[in-house]
Amino acid sequence: MPTQLEELVSFLHSDQPAVRQIALDNLVGFSTGSNAAIFRYDNYRSIKDLKILAKDKSKVIVQQSTTILANLCDDVTARKLIVDDEEFLEYLSWKICDLSNASADIMCILLSNLAKEDKVTKVFSFVKREDDGIPLDKEVFKSNKVMDCLMDCFVKGYDRKLNKYANFDYLAYFFADISRFKMGREYFIQEQEYDNVIPIKKLLVFTEKYDCKTRREGVAYTIKNSLFDSEKHEVLLKNEDINLLPYILLPIASAKDSEIDEEDLFNLPDELQFLPEDKQRDPIPEIICVHLESILLLCTTRAGREYLRSKSVYPLIRELHKNVDHEDIGEVCHRVVNMLMRGEPENEVIEEIVSKSAEDGDELEAEEVDEESEDDDEAIVEVL
Repeated sequence: MPTQLEELVSFLHSDQPAVRQIALDNLVGFSTGSNAAIFRYDNYRSIKDLKILAKDKSKVIVQQSTTILANLCDDVTARKLIVDDEEFLEYLSWKICDLSNASADIMCILLSNLAKEDKVTKVFSFVKREDDGIPLDKEVFKSNKVMDCLMDCFVKGYDRKLNKYANFDYLAYFFADISRFKMGREYFIQEQEYDNVIPIKKLLVFTEKYDCKTRREGVAYTIKNSLFDSEKHEVLLKNEDINLLPYILLPIASAKDSEIDEEDLFNLPDELQFLPEDKQRDPIPEIICVHLESILLLCTTRAGREYLRSKSVYPLIRELHKNVDHEDIGEVCHRVVNMLMRGEPENEVIEEIVSKSAEDGDELEAEEVDEESEDDDEAIVEVL
Protein backbone atom coordinates (compact mmCIF):
# COMPACT_ATOMS: atom_id res chain seq x y z
CA MET A 1 0.00 0.00 0.00
CA PRO A 2 1.36 3.46 -0.85
CA THR A 3 1.95 5.90 1.96
CA GLN A 4 0.08 9.21 2.11
CA LEU A 5 3.07 11.03 0.62
CA GLU A 6 3.37 8.50 -2.20
CA GLU A 7 -0.34 9.00 -2.92
CA LEU A 8 0.37 12.73 -3.04
CA VAL A 9 3.08 12.08 -5.63
CA SER A 10 0.56 10.16 -7.74
CA PHE A 11 -1.62 13.29 -7.87
CA LEU A 12 1.00 14.92 -10.13
CA HIS A 13 -0.71 13.28 -13.11
CA SER A 14 -4.24 14.09 -12.02
CA ASP A 15 -6.61 15.36 -14.71
CA GLN A 16 -7.53 18.27 -12.47
CA PRO A 17 -5.18 21.27 -12.55
CA ALA A 18 -6.12 22.29 -9.00
CA VAL A 19 -5.14 18.85 -7.69
CA ARG A 20 -1.78 18.97 -9.48
CA GLN A 21 -1.14 22.41 -8.03
CA ILE A 22 -1.93 21.26 -4.48
CA ALA A 23 0.38 18.28 -4.95
CA LEU A 24 3.22 20.52 -6.13
CA ASP A 25 2.67 22.98 -3.29
CA ASN A 26 3.17 20.16 -0.79
CA LEU A 27 5.88 18.18 -2.54
CA VAL A 28 8.56 20.82 -3.16
CA GLY A 29 9.70 20.57 0.45
CA PHE A 30 10.10 16.80 0.18
CA SER A 31 12.39 16.88 -2.87
CA THR A 32 15.67 17.02 -0.91
CA GLY A 33 17.37 14.63 1.48
CA SER A 34 15.91 11.27 2.47
CA ASN A 35 12.35 12.47 1.88
CA ALA A 36 13.02 12.51 -1.86
CA ALA A 37 12.64 8.72 -1.88
CA ILE A 38 8.88 9.23 -2.23
CA PHE A 39 9.42 10.24 -5.85
CA ARG A 40 10.60 6.68 -6.62
CA TYR A 41 7.03 5.49 -6.15
CA ASP A 42 5.50 3.63 -9.10
CA ASN A 43 8.86 3.19 -10.82
CA TYR A 44 9.68 6.93 -10.85
CA ARG A 45 6.41 7.85 -12.60
CA SER A 46 6.75 11.31 -11.02
CA ILE A 47 9.70 12.19 -13.27
CA LYS A 48 7.52 11.89 -16.37
CA ASP A 49 4.79 13.97 -14.70
CA LEU A 50 7.23 16.67 -13.57
CA LYS A 51 8.74 17.01 -17.04
CA ILE A 52 5.27 17.62 -18.43
CA LEU A 53 4.48 20.15 -15.70
CA ALA A 54 7.78 21.96 -16.38
CA LYS A 55 6.27 22.98 -19.74
CA ASP A 56 3.05 24.30 -18.20
CA LYS A 57 1.79 27.82 -18.93
CA SER A 58 1.63 28.64 -15.22
CA LYS A 59 4.84 30.28 -13.95
CA VAL A 60 4.25 28.86 -10.47
CA ILE A 61 3.82 25.30 -11.73
CA VAL A 62 6.91 25.56 -13.93
CA GLN A 63 8.97 26.98 -11.05
CA GLN A 64 7.88 24.29 -8.61
CA SER A 65 8.19 21.31 -10.96
CA THR A 66 11.60 22.44 -12.22
CA THR A 67 12.77 22.96 -8.62
CA ILE A 68 11.77 19.40 -7.75
CA LEU A 69 13.51 18.02 -10.86
CA ALA A 70 16.68 19.95 -10.01
CA ASN A 71 16.66 18.57 -6.47
CA LEU A 72 15.96 15.01 -7.61
CA CYS A 73 19.17 15.02 -9.69
CA ASP A 74 20.91 13.82 -6.53
CA ASP A 75 19.25 10.47 -7.32
CA VAL A 76 21.28 8.97 -10.19
CA THR A 77 18.32 7.02 -11.57
CA ALA A 78 16.10 10.10 -11.58
CA ARG A 79 18.86 12.16 -13.17
CA LYS A 80 19.29 9.63 -15.98
CA LEU A 81 15.55 9.53 -16.59
CA ILE A 82 15.58 13.29 -17.10
CA VAL A 83 18.70 13.63 -19.25
CA ASP A 84 17.93 10.55 -21.37
CA ASP A 85 14.79 12.33 -22.58
CA GLU A 86 16.42 14.15 -25.49
CA GLU A 87 13.27 16.07 -26.37
CA PHE A 88 13.02 17.44 -22.83
CA LEU A 89 16.73 18.27 -22.69
CA GLU A 90 16.40 20.23 -25.92
CA TYR A 91 13.29 22.03 -24.64
CA LEU A 92 15.05 22.90 -21.37
CA SER A 93 18.13 24.25 -23.17
CA TRP A 94 16.18 26.50 -25.51
CA LYS A 95 13.71 27.61 -22.83
CA ILE A 96 16.61 29.06 -20.84
CA CYS A 97 17.25 31.31 -23.85
CA ASP A 98 13.67 32.59 -23.82
CA LEU A 99 14.28 36.06 -22.43
CA SER A 100 10.75 36.30 -21.04
CA ASN A 101 11.13 33.06 -19.06
CA ALA A 102 10.58 33.76 -15.37
CA SER A 103 12.03 30.35 -14.46
CA ALA A 104 15.28 30.63 -16.43
CA ASP A 105 17.55 30.57 -13.39
CA ILE A 106 16.07 27.42 -11.85
CA MET A 107 16.28 25.83 -15.31
CA CYS A 108 19.99 26.76 -15.37
CA ILE A 109 20.39 24.89 -12.08
CA LEU A 110 18.59 21.86 -13.50
CA LEU A 111 20.75 21.91 -16.63
CA SER A 112 23.93 22.18 -14.56
CA ASN A 113 22.85 19.21 -12.43
CA LEU A 114 22.12 17.14 -15.54
CA ALA A 115 25.64 17.84 -16.79
CA LYS A 116 26.90 15.10 -14.47
CA GLU A 117 25.74 12.66 -17.16
CA ASP A 118 27.47 11.92 -20.48
CA LYS A 119 24.20 12.30 -22.38
CA VAL A 120 24.22 16.04 -21.69
CA THR A 121 26.70 16.46 -24.56
CA LYS A 122 23.65 16.18 -26.81
CA VAL A 123 23.31 19.94 -26.32
CA PHE A 124 26.03 20.42 -28.92
CA SER A 125 23.71 18.99 -31.57
CA PHE A 126 20.67 21.11 -30.78
CA VAL A 127 19.82 23.57 -33.57
CA LYS A 128 16.86 25.95 -33.42
CA ARG A 129 13.65 24.81 -35.04
CA GLU A 130 10.97 27.36 -35.87
CA ASP A 131 8.21 24.96 -34.82
CA ASP A 132 9.44 24.42 -31.24
CA GLY A 133 7.26 27.24 -29.91
CA ILE A 134 10.09 28.92 -27.99
CA PRO A 135 10.85 32.53 -29.00
CA LEU A 136 14.45 33.52 -29.70
CA ASP A 137 15.48 37.16 -29.81
CA LYS A 138 17.42 37.47 -33.06
CA GLU A 139 18.86 40.82 -31.96
CA VAL A 140 20.62 39.10 -29.03
CA PHE A 141 21.32 35.64 -30.44
CA LYS A 142 23.18 35.44 -33.75
CA SER A 143 23.60 31.65 -33.75
CA ASN A 144 21.02 28.90 -34.22
CA LYS A 145 23.00 26.50 -31.98
CA VAL A 146 21.84 26.25 -28.40
CA MET A 147 25.34 26.04 -26.92
CA ASP A 148 26.24 29.38 -28.49
CA CYS A 149 23.01 30.91 -27.20
CA LEU A 150 23.62 29.61 -23.68
CA MET A 151 27.06 31.21 -23.81
CA ASP A 152 25.47 34.49 -24.88
CA CYS A 153 22.96 34.28 -22.03
CA PHE A 154 25.79 33.88 -19.53
CA VAL A 155 28.06 36.57 -20.95
CA LYS A 156 25.48 39.19 -21.91
CA GLY A 157 22.86 38.40 -19.29
CA TYR A 158 24.69 38.83 -15.98
CA ASP A 159 23.07 41.21 -13.49
CA ARG A 160 19.71 40.64 -15.24
CA LYS A 161 20.76 42.61 -18.33
CA LEU A 162 18.87 40.33 -20.74
CA ASN A 163 16.11 38.80 -18.63
CA LYS A 164 14.72 40.73 -15.68
CA TYR A 165 13.99 37.42 -13.97
CA ALA A 166 17.41 35.80 -14.44
CA ASN A 167 21.16 36.38 -14.10
CA PHE A 168 22.19 32.99 -15.61
CA ASP A 169 24.94 32.56 -12.99
CA TYR A 170 24.46 28.80 -12.68
CA LEU A 171 25.37 28.26 -16.31
CA ALA A 172 28.94 28.60 -14.96
CA TYR A 173 28.54 25.21 -13.29
CA PHE A 174 27.04 23.79 -16.48
CA PHE A 175 30.09 24.99 -18.44
CA ALA A 176 32.40 23.53 -15.79
CA ASP A 177 30.80 20.10 -15.99
CA ILE A 178 30.43 19.97 -19.75
CA SER A 179 34.10 20.93 -20.14
CA ARG A 180 35.00 17.61 -18.50
CA PHE A 181 34.11 15.99 -21.81
CA LYS A 182 36.41 16.25 -24.81
CA MET A 183 33.59 17.69 -26.91
CA GLY A 184 33.13 20.40 -24.29
CA ARG A 185 36.82 21.24 -24.03
CA GLU A 186 37.06 21.53 -27.80
CA TYR A 187 34.12 23.94 -27.84
CA PHE A 188 35.66 26.29 -25.31
CA ILE A 189 39.06 26.53 -26.98
CA GLN A 190 38.02 26.72 -30.65
CA GLU A 191 36.88 29.84 -32.50
CA GLN A 192 33.15 29.68 -33.19
CA GLU A 193 31.78 30.51 -36.62
CA TYR A 194 28.91 32.74 -35.54
CA ASP A 195 31.06 35.42 -33.89
CA ASN A 196 34.67 34.40 -34.67
CA VAL A 197 35.53 34.36 -30.96
CA ILE A 198 37.06 31.60 -28.83
CA PRO A 199 34.44 30.99 -26.08
CA ILE A 200 36.89 30.72 -23.20
CA LYS A 201 37.99 34.29 -23.91
CA LYS A 202 34.45 35.49 -23.08
CA LEU A 203 34.56 33.78 -19.70
CA LEU A 204 37.90 35.09 -18.46
CA VAL A 205 36.60 38.45 -17.24
CA PHE A 206 34.45 36.66 -14.66
CA THR A 207 37.44 35.22 -12.77
CA GLU A 208 37.47 38.40 -10.71
CA LYS A 209 33.74 38.97 -10.27
CA TYR A 210 34.10 38.86 -6.48
CA ASP A 211 30.44 39.57 -5.84
CA CYS A 212 29.43 36.26 -7.42
CA LYS A 213 31.08 33.07 -6.15
CA THR A 214 29.03 30.92 -8.52
CA ARG A 215 30.38 32.63 -11.64
CA ARG A 216 33.97 32.72 -10.43
CA GLU A 217 34.01 29.11 -9.31
CA GLY A 218 32.31 27.72 -12.41
CA VAL A 219 34.55 29.72 -14.74
CA ALA A 220 37.67 28.67 -12.81
CA TYR A 221 36.77 24.99 -13.25
CA THR A 222 35.91 25.54 -16.92
CA ILE A 223 39.36 27.03 -17.51
CA LYS A 224 41.03 24.21 -15.61
CA ASN A 225 39.13 21.47 -17.45
CA SER A 226 39.86 23.13 -20.80
CA LEU A 227 43.58 22.77 -20.10
CA PHE A 228 43.64 18.98 -20.05
CA ASP A 229 44.55 18.92 -23.74
CA SER A 230 48.18 19.97 -23.42
CA GLU A 231 48.72 20.38 -27.16
CA LYS A 232 46.53 23.51 -26.95
CA HIS A 233 48.54 25.17 -24.16
CA GLU A 234 50.97 27.13 -26.32
CA VAL A 235 48.18 28.74 -28.34
CA LEU A 236 46.17 29.56 -25.21
CA LEU A 237 49.22 31.12 -23.55
CA LYS A 238 50.74 33.00 -26.45
CA ASN A 239 47.69 34.11 -28.43
CA GLU A 240 47.35 37.74 -27.38
CA ASP A 241 43.73 37.74 -28.45
CA ILE A 242 43.00 35.20 -25.69
CA ASN A 243 45.44 36.49 -23.05
CA LEU A 244 44.74 33.58 -20.70
CA LEU A 245 47.54 33.82 -18.12
CA PRO A 246 46.65 37.17 -16.46
CA TYR A 247 43.13 35.96 -15.71
CA ILE A 248 44.50 32.89 -13.93
CA LEU A 249 47.07 34.91 -11.99
CA LEU A 250 45.00 37.96 -10.98
CA PRO A 251 42.72 36.01 -8.59
CA ILE A 252 45.74 34.66 -6.70
CA ALA A 253 47.57 38.01 -6.53
CA SER A 254 47.37 40.81 -3.98
CA ALA A 255 48.73 44.34 -3.81
CA LYS A 256 50.39 43.22 -0.56
CA ASP A 257 52.73 40.89 -2.46
CA SER A 258 55.51 43.41 -1.92
CA GLU A 259 58.64 41.26 -2.04
CA ILE A 260 58.73 40.65 -5.78
CA ASP A 261 61.91 42.34 -6.99
CA GLU A 262 61.87 44.87 -9.81
CA GLU A 263 63.17 42.55 -12.51
CA ASP A 264 60.59 39.87 -11.72
CA LEU A 265 57.87 42.50 -11.43
CA PHE A 266 58.44 43.77 -14.96
CA ASN A 267 58.45 40.23 -16.32
CA LEU A 268 54.92 39.67 -15.00
CA PRO A 269 52.04 40.12 -17.46
CA ASP A 270 51.23 43.81 -17.81
CA GLU A 271 47.97 43.42 -15.91
CA LEU A 272 49.84 42.36 -12.76
CA GLN A 273 52.67 44.89 -12.74
CA PHE A 274 50.88 47.83 -11.13
CA LEU A 275 48.04 46.48 -9.04
CA PRO A 276 45.79 49.01 -7.27
CA GLU A 277 46.36 49.33 -3.52
CA ASP A 278 43.01 47.72 -2.75
CA LYS A 279 43.61 44.65 -4.99
CA GLN A 280 42.80 41.51 -3.02
CA ARG A 281 43.05 37.81 -3.74
CA ASP A 282 39.96 35.77 -4.36
CA PRO A 283 38.32 35.43 -0.92
CA ILE A 284 37.55 31.72 -1.44
CA PRO A 285 40.62 29.48 -0.88
CA GLU A 286 39.08 26.65 -2.91
CA ILE A 287 38.87 28.87 -5.98
CA ILE A 288 42.50 29.90 -5.54
CA CYS A 289 43.37 26.19 -5.51
CA VAL A 290 41.55 25.67 -8.82
CA HIS A 291 43.61 28.43 -10.45
CA LEU A 292 46.79 26.92 -9.02
CA GLU A 293 45.78 23.57 -10.50
CA SER A 294 45.36 25.31 -13.86
CA ILE A 295 48.92 26.59 -13.55
CA LEU A 296 50.01 23.06 -12.67
CA LEU A 297 48.39 21.77 -15.84
CA LEU A 298 50.22 24.43 -17.86
CA CYS A 299 53.43 22.94 -16.45
CA THR A 300 52.84 19.65 -18.27
CA THR A 301 54.86 20.76 -21.31
CA ARG A 302 58.36 22.15 -21.42
CA ALA A 303 57.16 25.10 -23.51
CA GLY A 304 54.51 25.83 -20.89
CA ARG A 305 57.00 25.74 -18.02
CA GLU A 306 59.45 27.97 -19.85
CA TYR A 307 56.71 30.48 -20.63
CA LEU A 308 55.54 30.56 -17.00
CA ARG A 309 59.12 31.11 -15.85
CA SER A 310 59.53 33.97 -18.33
CA LYS A 311 56.42 35.62 -16.86
CA SER A 312 57.67 35.48 -13.24
CA VAL A 313 54.99 33.05 -12.13
CA TYR A 314 57.28 31.51 -9.52
CA PRO A 315 57.78 34.75 -7.50
CA LEU A 316 54.01 35.27 -7.54
CA ILE A 317 53.41 31.73 -6.22
CA ARG A 318 56.10 32.28 -3.60
CA GLU A 319 54.30 35.39 -2.33
CA LEU A 320 50.98 33.57 -2.25
CA HIS A 321 52.47 30.72 -0.23
CA LYS A 322 54.13 33.13 2.17
CA ASN A 323 51.09 35.33 2.77
CA VAL A 324 48.21 32.83 2.82
CA ASP A 325 48.09 30.25 5.58
CA HIS A 326 45.95 27.52 4.06
CA GLU A 327 46.92 23.86 3.91
CA ASP A 328 45.48 23.06 0.48
CA ILE A 329 46.85 26.25 -1.10
CA GLY A 330 50.25 25.50 0.41
CA GLU A 331 50.23 21.97 -0.99
CA VAL A 332 49.41 23.02 -4.55
CA CYS A 333 51.92 25.90 -4.37
CA HIS A 334 54.55 23.35 -3.41
CA ARG A 335 53.71 21.20 -6.42
CA VAL A 336 53.79 24.16 -8.82
CA VAL A 337 57.17 25.30 -7.46
CA ASN A 338 58.54 21.78 -7.87
CA MET A 339 57.58 21.85 -11.53
CA LEU A 340 58.89 25.37 -12.27
CA MET A 341 62.16 25.23 -10.33
CA ARG A 342 63.38 21.79 -11.34
CA GLY A 343 66.00 21.33 -14.03
CA GLU A 344 64.88 20.35 -17.52
CA PRO A 345 66.06 16.94 -18.84
CA GLU A 346 67.60 16.87 -22.31
CA ASN A 347 65.19 14.24 -23.60
CA GLU A 348 61.87 15.10 -22.08
CA VAL A 349 58.89 12.78 -21.96
CA ILE A 350 55.91 14.85 -20.86
CA GLU A 351 54.14 12.02 -19.05
CA GLU A 352 57.20 11.36 -16.90
CA ILE A 353 57.62 15.03 -16.03
CA VAL A 354 53.98 15.34 -15.03
CA SER A 355 53.93 12.19 -12.94
CA LYS A 356 56.90 13.05 -10.71
CA SER A 357 57.73 15.88 -8.33
CA ALA A 358 61.19 17.00 -7.37
CA GLU A 359 60.89 16.24 -3.67
CA ASP A 360 59.28 13.90 -1.18
CA GLY A 361 58.07 11.47 -3.84
CA ASP A 362 54.97 13.60 -4.53
CA GLU A 363 52.98 12.46 -7.53
CA LEU A 364 50.85 14.50 -9.88
CA GLU A 365 49.40 12.36 -12.61
CA ALA A 366 47.12 13.80 -15.25
CA GLU A 367 44.52 11.11 -14.53
CA GLU A 368 44.57 12.01 -10.84
CA VAL A 369 43.93 15.68 -11.57
CA ASP A 370 41.07 14.77 -13.91
CA GLU A 371 39.43 12.66 -11.21
CA GLU A 372 39.78 15.49 -8.74
CA SER A 373 38.09 17.77 -11.22
CA GLU A 374 35.16 15.43 -11.59
CA ASP A 375 34.88 15.01 -7.81
CA ASP A 376 34.87 18.77 -7.33
CA ASP A 377 32.10 19.10 -9.90
CA GLU A 378 29.99 16.25 -8.51
CA ALA A 379 27.97 18.37 -6.09
CA ILE A 380 24.32 18.70 -7.07
CA VAL A 381 22.87 22.17 -6.57
CA GLU A 382 19.83 21.86 -4.32
CA VAL A 383 17.11 24.49 -4.27
CA LEU A 384 15.68 25.16 -0.85
